[in-house]
Amino acid sequence: MTLDRREFVGRIAAGAMLAGVPLPVDSSLRAFDEAEASRAEDWDLSWVNRVTGKYRAVFDVPEIESGYGVWRASIWGRQYQEVLGVKPREMTPVVVLRHNGIVLAMQQAFWDKYGIGKEKSVLHPVSQQPTDRNPVLLSSSRGEVPATLDDVALDRFIARGGIALACNLALQDMVEIIEKKDGATPEAARQQALTFMVPGVILQPSGVFAALRAQDVGCKYLRAS
Repeated sequence: MTLDRREFVGRIAAGAMLAGVPLPVDSSLRAFDEAEASRAEDWDLSWVNRVTGKYRAVFDVPEIESGYGVWRASIWGRQYQEVLGVKPREMTPVVVLRHNGIVLAMQQAFWDKYGIGKEKSVLHPVSQQPTDRNPVLLSSSRGEVPATLDDVALDRFIARGGIALACNLALQDMVEIIEKKDGATPEAARQQALTFMVPGVILQPSGVFAALRAQDVGCKYLRAS
């Protein structure tokens, strides 16, 4: 995700972090629009009730990095179980997909339609060769990874009870891709972007909000990519 300085300031202002600081007129208007949209959103914050057990961790994934940031959350769980004898019910992993890492929250159909692999120069996590596949949705059933790596996929992580959160501000980049390539209105493009998200990923006001909220409920923080 690339932002010029004015857009970055506008997004910060949308979160009421620069209250009282004058902005250029166009940036102020954009900030106002985003702030209004943010207040109108019905955010699902119920995931905090699923953060239980003695061992709690939040894996911050701001970069694609072949999907390793998402994989690390599952590897952590596996190692704690094998080395420390921790039971799965005693652990809660939270993954936050934000900044450039937001594309990992999108289904393969989105990657295919908008050429994300090529656009973002994504490398396969095993071969380190260019790939058009979302690296956190690979499966041995399609010959994409060895079977030993199936369980680190994002959909498997969610199915096991892992919590996956996505940044609403970063999602705007996905919306803009749809706007530009499909000629869609902002509203229609946003609805499409939401339908393209991996089932079970929970959208949050921002990735920063999600990462800090997870720490509020006892998660240790790790920059995972």
